[in-house]
Amino acid sequence: MHSSSSTSLSLPPTNCSILKRSHKNHVQQISVKPLNVPFCGLRKEVLSFSFSQLKIRCETQRVRSFFRNNIVSASVVDNGSAPTSFDYDLVIIGAGVGGHGAALHAVEKGLKTAIIEGDVIGGTCVNRGCVPSKALLAVSGRMRELKNEHHLKALGLQVSAAGYDRQAVADHANNLASKIRNNLTNSLKALGVDILTGVGTIVGPQRVKYGKVGFSDNEVTARDIIIATGSVPFVPRGIEVDGKTVITSDHALKLEFVPEWIAIVGSGYIGLEFSDVYTALGSEVTFIEALDQLMPGFDPEISKLAQRILVNPRKIDYHTGVFATKITPAKDGKPVVIELTDAKTKELKETLEVDAALIATGRAPFTEGLGLENINVLTQRGFIPIDERMRVLDADGKLVPHLYCIGDANGKMMLAHAASAQGISVVEQVSGRDHVLNHLSIPAACFTHPEISMVGLTEPQAREKAENEGFVISIAKTSFKANTKALAENEGEGLAKLIYRPDNGEILGVHIFGLHAADLIHEASNAMALGTTIQDIKFAVHAHPTLSEVLDELFKSAKVTSHDHHPLSEPVAV
Repeated sequence: MHSSSSTSLSLPPTNCSILKRSHKNHVQQISVKPLNVPFCGLRKEVLSFSFSQLKIRCETQRVRSFFRNNIVSASVVDNGSAPTSFDYDLVIIGAGVGGHGAALHAVEKGLKTAIIEGDVIGGTCVNRGCVPSKALLAVSGRMRELKNEHHLKALGLQVSAAGYDRQAVADHANNLASKIRNNLTNSLKALGVDILTGVGTIVGPQRVKYGKVGFSDNEVTARDIIIATGSVPFVPRGIEVDGKTVITSDHALKLEFVPEWIAIVGSGYIGLEFSDVYTALGSEVTFIEALDQLMPGFDPEISKLAQRILVNPRKIDYHTGVFATKITPAKDGKPVVIELTDAKTKELKETLEVDAALIATGRAPFTEGLGLENINVLTQRGFIPIDERMRVLDADGKLVPHLYCIGDANGKMMLAHAASAQGISVVEQVSGRDHVLNHLSIPAACFTHPEISMVGLTEPQAREKAENEGFVISIAKTSFKANTKALAENEGEGLAKLIYRPDNGEILGVHIFGLHAADLIHEASNAMALGTTIQDIKFAVHAHPTLSEVLDELFKSAKVTSHDHHPLSEPVAV
């Protein structure tokens, strides 16, 4: 689970060798020398090869080319004939954040790269997700500040009634998405990545065709292929989406109207953020949550505090333990009708009539039309099966050679930055460096006001792990009320929570609710990625007065029985 920036693992001498195929199909044997294997941020294991037999000069580009052409993964099965020469070193299907991150790293590694995109560069995050939603949340944050007379008065400020222009707010979100999309497109072009327009379909080993649906007659070959096709909003059965009064996040981000009363189905990241936007703009919100509590994906203690601050004081009510089994759009002067069914008894419990309904029940992988049947790959609930190195598995559980899947399409961790990290990890592998991503060190954030962020395990997850593996956990907490900068901003509501092992100082999870929580979490996530223990990080120095001191106090308050100062080793892929 953890890796180290300074320790190393010494491998014993072996008689390992690999085979090098020359251009004339002559095979030569190359010795593999033993080496210390360092562990750092995201796990990397590097082997040093002796090239004396081949009289190869150790120039960076030639070494990369050697690795790319000759390292072969074990236990792989080929389906059909593979090409012997390639148009590209790497072809990426999907130009979202994951595909873009992989492409940039591939260029850095000297790989000839192409990216296939059938929609728009930037994918969900840039065009219909994290980017435009942050624009709307920036507006909602300002509106909350301007409307909070008590808060302003405490700071000595007086502001007349605040208002907003709905179309101007919508334009702000759209313009931001356009700007970021253009930046991504220009960065790909500037680095020499070929952008191939159309829908990508795998037609066989290391072969991809692309083009308009039904006319995909352009075919390219690639030494390695990455699937990065992302996801789409998930709409449960019985819900009729018309894009006007019954909408998904795709429609909501256009902000075509602000309803007086909107029901939000689902109280995860997406539902919470939109509740923040709509209530700031004057709407009343009703949450519909299938589980017994709101915000079920968060640490329970954080959920409880967040409900007290983000839900209870606002024009929000909620129904928990119910499914929205049928939703009918508004028409002919009639409102949106929602039928609520008890999650346990399956009996009709209540009917709601509202102005609009937002379906925020999560996302589903977009993997249809990829030609997976051509390589004997079966999806699992739509997700493409992979191993810990993002390598695609076929229907028999065997590795599909030279094929990887990153991001939402594999379902490992449906976050844009996780997709990018997975893409970078894959590029490291195809460049000849083994690399396993530690997903427990990847942070997540919800951009409400105030924000929520987290990394690692929740308290229930940590307690279960401790019970199964025979160790004890401890909890440390600090309040924003004790932070000078938070008090200067008159934003003392908030909590930081640390879950750790008192025997060795291992950080298992950190959860923050408060001002700029999304920015603060990275000190904890980087510590986890680097395998840094509490014994070490509590000596880090933080500028005063800053919000970062919330984390400083958190780590200093932890009680560790071991006083050894060394990073943890042996990272584990999750």
